[in-house]
Amino acid sequence: MPELLADLTTLRLGGPAARVATAVGTAELVELVRDADAAGDPVLIVGGGSNLVVSDDGWPGLVVLVRSPGLTADADESGEHVLVTAEAGVVWDSLVAQSVAEEWSGLASMSGIPGLTGATPVQNVGAYGSEVADVISGLTVLDRQTGEVEAWGPERCGFGFRTSAFKHTDRYVVLDVTFRLLRSPDAPPVHYLELARRLGVEPGDPAPSAAVRDTVLLLRAGKGMVLDAADHDTWSVGSFFVNPFVAPGAVPDGCPSWAVDDRIKLSAAWLIENAGFGKGFGLDVGRGSIALSTKHTLALTNRGDATTTELLELARVIRDGVEARFGVRLRPEAHLVGVEL
Repeated sequence: MPELLADLTTLRLGGPAARVATAVGTAELVELVRDADAAGDPVLIVGGGSNLVVSDDGWPGLVVLVRSPGLTADADESGEHVLVTAEAGVVWDSLVAQSVAEEWSGLASMSGIPGLTGATPVQNVGAYGSEVADVISGLTVLDRQTGEVEAWGPERCGFGFRTSAFKHTDRYVVLDVTFRLLRSPDAPPVHYLELARRLGVEPGDPAPSAAVRDTVLLLRAGKGMVLDAADHDTWSVGSFFVNPFVAPGAVPDGCPSWAVDDRIKLSAAWLIENAGFGKGFGLDVGRGSIALSTKHTLALTNRGDATTTELLELARVIRDGVEARFGVRLRPEAHLVGVEL
């Protein structure tokens, strides 16, 4: 029996893979991708599967499971920072937990995010006011077009809000990531209001990394954003839609917004809720197999026996409803494989 992508993704959706191979080290990952490319075999790289929406038809070529676990840590020249290099297969939250335990500052507010480290630069993963671009000092990348393994600095990565040079192309495979983390028991200053309030600090003040991690895990769990096999609200890709940007002066009345450079970022969750799609939408309108999370309106969830087709149908209903109500078109944050929204 072919392996189902549904068994490899947090949505638990996706059809069969023609072939699956596991890369347990960086050299093996490079070899598998190079060989498949040389043979003209389509390649799908899968880490934790926490950001993948895969067609019910599955994948016609090779699925490469990234499981490279290497991790090293070295002091920088000043001794004030540590350079932590994690291979792509290192579980992200395990790295965050270790960084807190070792008093390496910079990752605590990104606790509880599912997936593997190699995926974090792709959409510049972030949460509660931090993003990986803040602390990435370098990457090792396979360029599938040339077959060469290259060292990249952060300036080459094109980091932006939930995007990067890796986001909309399959040309590159991230092999490892190096983070420059301050040696300190405290996290960077907490600017995210909800987190600061829960920590009991003023926005802009520091807080112990351990307290930040514990609080973020509680906040995320309350929104169904910490994986739990028994909780269908976590059978998702997290935030399905990305917070949209609009021009100054185009903010809908009452919508939370933030200035980012010369653009204004809106709350996608607010837009969804105020377009008439509340928490649990789908459960009460005959769409029981796919519904918005009962805890957070940005998550589209599999209630146990869904299909990708059903997921996309609901996503279109929500996208089109928001656009009709507010004139703002939401786009997916998740990576769509073999399907379009």
